[in-house]
Amino acid sequence: MSERATGPAMRATDPEIATDEVRLRRLDGVVCAYAAWPAHTLANVPSVVVIMDLWGVDAAIREIVRRFAKAGIAAIAPDLYARFGAPSGDGVTDADTFRPFAKRLDRKQYDGDIRAAALWLTTKFPQTRVGIAGLSMGGTLALVQALDNGDVFAAVAPFYGAIKDIDPDKIHVPVCGSYGARDTAISAEDVRLFRSQLCVPSDIRIYNTAGHAFMDETRDSYVAAAATDAWARTVAFFKEHLEQKR
Repeated sequence: MSERATGPAMRATDPEIATDEVRLRRLDGVVCAYAAWPAHTLANVPSVVVIMDLWGVDAAIREIVRRFAKAGIAAIAPDLYARFGAPSGDGVTDADTFRPFAKRLDRKQYDGDIRAAALWLTTKFPQTRVGIAGLSMGGTLALVQALDNGDVFAAVAPFYGAIKDIDPDKIHVPVCGSYGARDTAISAEDVRLFRSQLCVPSDIRIYNTAGHAFMDETRDSYVAAAATDAWARTVAFFKEHLEQKR
């Protein structure tokens, strides 16, 4: 694995953040979620729903939630596999373990789960503006939310989320996208075309040295330079579009 460029792991015991294992009430049961926020925060703190990748709400996703909190942004990651009895993704290297669970995701159901996560944020922080981010599979789902729940989310930031079935004309919130030129699943040419067709403020960057999953520090696909720059851009993007202006 490449050398870590974003500093030491963001531990849940960091005194500058608070974390919680949240239970989101849905009509058909309970969806667990992992949340973190700045320890000393106000009702208008910006906030983000983080959408998991194929591996679920694993160590890498929980780390990103905590990193948002450290950066001054409240965050929550709902477990979209909650109803399926999926195992933890921590330390798992075989993607085939999770593909059957990903195939069971239903758009209407995960729309509601994600909306419930956003509601948790707006209940805890009544004056917040909410964005959405996601990685890989979650990056695609985040873009879907910009379509399905556009009244909820004020900005969207996909990390290498597939764009094949996403109509850029139907996205009405700012977009910050981070992609890898070496990604064999999402072509850089398609990303450039998608970028050119957006009619909203956007910052979409393609990293020449990166492939898919370059943000995941727990896997060999991690590319330090691309991950560091993409993270800085994403945090700045959310602060620009979600912070309350005085």
